[in-house]
Amino acid sequence: MTDAVEQRARALLNDSLVWDNHACMPLRPGDASFFDQLDRARQSGVDVISLNIGFGPLSLQDHLGVLAWFRKWLGQRPERFLLARHPEDIDTARRQGRLAVIFDIEGMAPLDAGDHGLVAMFRELGVGWMLIAYNRNNAAGGGCMDEDPGLSAHGRRILAEMKRVGMIACCSHTGQRTALDVLEAADNPVIFSHSNANAVHQHVRNISDELIRACAATGGVVGINGLGDFLGPGEDYAEAIVRHVDHMVELVGSEHVGLALDYVYDQQEVADYVRTMHATFGEEQAAEFSGRFAPPETFVPIVTRLLGLGYAERDIRNIVGGNWYRVASQVWR
Repeated sequence: MTDAVEQRARALLNDSLVWDNHACMPLRPGDASFFDQLDRARQSGVDVISLNIGFGPLSLQDHLGVLAWFRKWLGQRPERFLLARHPEDIDTARRQGRLAVIFDIEGMAPLDAGDHGLVAMFRELGVGWMLIAYNRNNAAGGGCMDEDPGLSAHGRRILAEMKRVGMIACCSHTGQRTALDVLEAADNPVIFSHSNANAVHQHVRNISDELIRACAATGGVVGINGLGDFLGPGEDYAEAIVRHVDHMVELVGSEHVGLALDYVYDQQEVADYVRTMHATFGEEQAAEFSGRFAPPETFVPIVTRLLGLGYAERDIRNIVGGNWYRVASQVWR
């Protein structure tokens, strides 16, 4: 791409709301060694970032400990960060040059004991979205690496409570049958927060065109994930991400595609998780784990490539953040 196209991409990002819908800080309360790297996201043009506070088999206590630690660290730096619960908070953060931060939960396992009343507490403390099952089955529904029994009555109760309090439902990491159950019952937008297209690269974590269409039918958004294992072969992250973006735009339109790089700031921590937690990640996935992640700095190359393909600026604004903002405006309370 020419320097002129890259300059245009930078200008467009600077003038657009940019939302990275999933990133991972170390899940170690009290360890701030990686947190200052969040400035990399802001310097790359990101206005909103969603940070994971727990996944899969981690306990309710684990989730609460991480959430309390993240809120404390971010709250002590109000000049740089704003904990966002409403779209208006995002507007304020952007106007003031701060990074808006929301939280997410990867799986309903912390609620397996049956207390869906905890959903309101998590929402009040800044959790913007929660997915159903992280790779493996739980009491709410099926994961993408297990035989999927479908959405349970417990899962339906949690989803009803999420709707009541204004938390977005997500089907990433979730099994096909459970995801279809969620999507068919939805009367609010449902998202795949960080999932790629199986039609572009086959992987157990990627999703079918059927699910992409069903997600779009709810008014939802699929966030393209920057993990190399899910993107497919090649070292050019932007090129690979744009392949998935382009496939989904052709399938359902630019109004239903977003970005969620899933960048892990402490990559040794996630490598240790994947290689030791076989019950969660599977031995085959652990053996094949590449540890390749598209960094926050990939946003400019992504937009540069989209411009090079002839994407209209309006469509690019949707993809880099406008679609996530729309869903949040429809669901959050």
